[in-house]
Amino acid sequence: MIAQVLAARHPERVASLTSIMSTSGNPSPRVALGKPRALRAILHRPRNVDDVEQITDHLVRVFGVIGSPGYTSEPQLLRQQLERVPAAAITRPAQRGKLLAILASGDRRPQLARITAPTLVIHGQDDPLLPPAAGIDTARHIRGARLELIPGMATTFRRRCSRK
Repeated sequence: MIAQVLAARHPERVASLTSIMSTSGNPSPRVALGKPRALRAILHRPRNVDDVEQITDHLVRVFGVIGSPGYTSEPQLLRQQLERVPAAAITRPAQRGKLLAILASGDRRPQLARITAPTLVIHGQDDPLLPPAAGIDTARHIRGARLELIPGMATTFRRRCSRK
Protein backbone atom coordinates (compact mmCIF):
# COMPACT_ATOMS: atom_id res chain seq x y z
CA MET A 1 0.00 0.00 0.00
CA ILE A 2 2.92 2.31 0.71
CA ALA A 3 4.35 1.55 -2.71
CA GLN A 4 1.00 2.37 -4.33
CA VAL A 5 0.91 5.77 -2.64
CA LEU A 6 4.53 6.47 -3.55
CA ALA A 7 3.92 5.54 -7.20
CA ALA A 8 0.85 7.78 -7.34
CA ARG A 9 2.35 10.80 -5.56
CA HIS A 10 5.90 10.64 -6.91
CA PRO A 11 5.80 8.98 -10.33
CA GLU A 12 9.26 10.34 -11.16
CA ARG A 13 10.72 8.14 -8.41
CA VAL A 14 9.09 4.87 -9.47
CA ALA A 15 10.32 2.94 -12.51
CA SER A 16 7.92 0.03 -11.97
CA LEU A 17 5.52 -1.21 -9.33
CA THR A 18 4.73 -4.69 -8.09
CA SER A 19 1.77 -4.79 -5.73
CA ILE A 20 1.64 -8.10 -3.88
CA MET A 21 -1.31 -9.21 -1.76
CA SER A 22 -2.58 -5.67 -1.38
CA THR A 23 -5.80 -3.80 -1.92
CA SER A 24 -7.10 -0.56 -3.37
CA GLY A 25 -8.72 0.42 -0.10
CA ASN A 26 -12.14 -0.07 -1.71
CA PRO A 27 -14.49 -0.34 1.29
CA SER A 28 -16.87 -2.76 -0.44
CA PRO A 29 -17.20 -5.88 1.76
CA ARG A 30 -16.70 -8.04 -1.34
CA VAL A 31 -13.25 -6.48 -1.82
CA ALA A 32 -12.21 -5.57 1.70
CA LEU A 33 -13.29 -8.40 3.95
CA GLY A 34 -11.71 -11.80 4.28
CA LYS A 35 -13.34 -14.86 5.74
CA PRO A 36 -14.57 -14.41 9.32
CA ARG A 37 -12.35 -17.24 10.58
CA ALA A 38 -9.24 -15.52 9.18
CA LEU A 39 -10.23 -12.15 10.63
CA ARG A 40 -10.84 -13.73 14.05
CA ALA A 41 -7.46 -15.47 13.89
CA ILE A 42 -5.47 -12.27 13.32
CA LEU A 43 -7.47 -10.23 15.85
CA HIS A 44 -7.19 -12.85 18.60
CA ARG A 45 -4.22 -12.58 20.96
CA PRO A 46 -2.32 -15.08 23.08
CA ARG A 47 -3.24 -15.25 26.77
CA ASN A 48 0.19 -14.15 27.94
CA VAL A 49 1.82 -11.70 25.54
CA ASP A 50 5.09 -11.91 27.50
CA ASP A 51 5.49 -15.68 27.10
CA VAL A 52 7.50 -16.53 23.96
CA GLU A 53 6.15 -20.09 23.82
CA GLN A 54 2.52 -18.93 24.04
CA ILE A 55 3.14 -16.31 21.36
CA THR A 56 4.74 -18.92 19.12
CA ASP A 57 1.86 -21.37 19.69
CA HIS A 58 -0.56 -18.57 18.85
CA LEU A 59 1.30 -17.70 15.65
CA VAL A 60 1.36 -21.35 14.56
CA ARG A 61 -2.45 -21.40 14.95
CA VAL A 62 -2.85 -18.10 13.07
CA PHE A 63 -0.65 -19.25 10.18
CA GLY A 64 -2.66 -22.48 10.09
CA VAL A 65 -5.71 -20.36 9.27
CA ILE A 66 -4.25 -17.65 7.02
CA GLY A 67 -1.30 -19.47 5.45
CA SER A 68 -1.16 -20.43 1.80
CA PRO A 69 -3.27 -23.59 1.48
CA GLY A 70 -1.56 -24.68 -1.73
CA TYR A 71 1.90 -24.65 -0.20
CA THR A 72 2.99 -26.75 2.72
CA SER A 73 5.71 -26.05 5.23
CA GLU A 74 7.29 -28.59 7.51
CA PRO A 75 5.63 -27.96 10.91
CA GLN A 76 8.99 -27.85 12.70
CA LEU A 77 10.44 -25.40 10.16
CA LEU A 78 7.38 -23.17 10.42
CA ARG A 79 7.63 -23.21 14.21
CA GLN A 80 11.35 -22.32 14.05
CA GLN A 81 10.59 -19.38 11.78
CA LEU A 82 7.76 -18.17 14.01
CA GLU A 83 9.87 -18.45 17.17
CA ARG A 84 11.93 -15.56 15.79
CA VAL A 85 8.93 -13.21 15.74
CA PRO A 86 8.80 -12.48 19.51
CA ALA A 87 12.60 -12.08 19.50
CA ALA A 88 12.24 -9.46 16.77
CA ALA A 89 10.10 -7.42 19.18
CA ILE A 90 7.03 -7.28 16.98
CA THR A 91 4.85 -5.76 19.64
CA ARG A 92 1.13 -5.44 20.03
CA PRO A 93 1.30 -1.64 19.59
CA ALA A 94 3.26 -2.14 16.37
CA GLN A 95 0.62 -4.56 15.08
CA ARG A 96 -2.15 -2.15 16.03
CA GLY A 97 -0.28 0.70 14.37
CA LYS A 98 0.00 -1.26 11.13
CA LEU A 99 -3.70 -2.10 11.15
CA LEU A 100 -4.62 1.52 11.93
CA ALA A 101 -2.34 2.76 9.13
CA ILE A 102 -4.09 0.43 6.68
CA LEU A 103 -7.52 1.63 7.80
CA ALA A 104 -6.44 5.30 7.81
CA SER A 105 -5.09 5.07 4.26
CA GLY A 106 -8.68 4.75 3.12
CA ASP A 107 -9.88 4.30 -0.41
CA ARG A 108 -6.87 4.73 -2.71
CA ARG A 109 -8.69 4.14 -6.01
CA PRO A 110 -8.41 7.79 -7.14
CA GLN A 111 -4.66 7.68 -6.37
CA LEU A 112 -4.24 4.38 -8.20
CA ALA A 113 -5.63 5.99 -11.34
CA ARG A 114 -2.64 8.39 -11.29
CA ILE A 115 -0.02 5.61 -11.35
CA THR A 116 1.94 5.69 -14.61
CA ALA A 117 4.66 3.13 -13.85
CA PRO A 118 4.36 -0.31 -15.44
CA THR A 119 2.56 -2.34 -12.78
CA LEU A 120 2.23 -6.00 -11.89
CA VAL A 121 -0.42 -6.97 -9.34
CA ILE A 122 0.12 -10.38 -7.72
CA HIS A 123 -2.56 -11.90 -5.54
CA GLY A 124 -3.34 -15.33 -4.17
CA GLN A 125 -6.47 -17.06 -5.41
CA ASP A 126 -6.92 -18.84 -2.09
CA ASP A 127 -6.36 -16.03 0.39
CA PRO A 128 -8.79 -16.24 3.33
CA LEU A 129 -7.63 -12.90 4.75
CA LEU A 130 -7.61 -10.63 1.70
CA PRO A 131 -9.92 -11.96 -1.03
CA PRO A 132 -8.79 -12.20 -4.67
CA ALA A 133 -11.30 -9.43 -5.41
CA ALA A 134 -8.86 -7.05 -3.66
CA GLY A 135 -6.11 -7.80 -6.18
CA ILE A 136 -8.53 -7.69 -9.09
CA ASP A 137 -9.85 -4.32 -7.92
CA THR A 138 -6.32 -2.96 -7.49
CA ALA A 139 -5.33 -3.98 -11.03
CA ARG A 140 -8.58 -2.59 -12.44
CA HIS A 141 -7.76 0.89 -11.10
CA ILE A 142 -4.16 1.10 -12.33
CA ARG A 143 -4.08 1.85 -16.04
CA GLY A 144 -2.37 -0.97 -17.96
CA ALA A 145 -1.66 -3.07 -14.86
CA ARG A 146 -1.07 -6.78 -15.37
CA LEU A 147 -2.77 -9.12 -12.88
CA GLU A 148 -1.39 -12.51 -11.82
CA LEU A 149 -3.62 -14.64 -9.59
CA ILE A 150 -1.59 -17.46 -8.03
CA PRO A 151 -3.45 -20.70 -7.19
CA GLY A 152 -2.86 -21.88 -3.63
CA MET A 153 -1.27 -18.61 -2.50
CA ALA A 154 -2.47 -16.57 0.47
CA THR A 155 -1.34 -13.45 2.33
CA THR A 156 1.24 -15.35 4.31
CA PHE A 157 3.32 -17.14 1.73
CA ARG A 158 5.75 -19.35 3.58
CA ARG A 159 9.43 -19.40 2.70
CA ARG A 160 11.09 -22.74 1.98
CA CYS A 161 7.83 -24.36 1.07
CA SER A 162 6.80 -26.78 -1.58
CA ARG A 163 3.70 -26.93 -3.75
CA LYS A 164 1.16 -29.58 -2.72
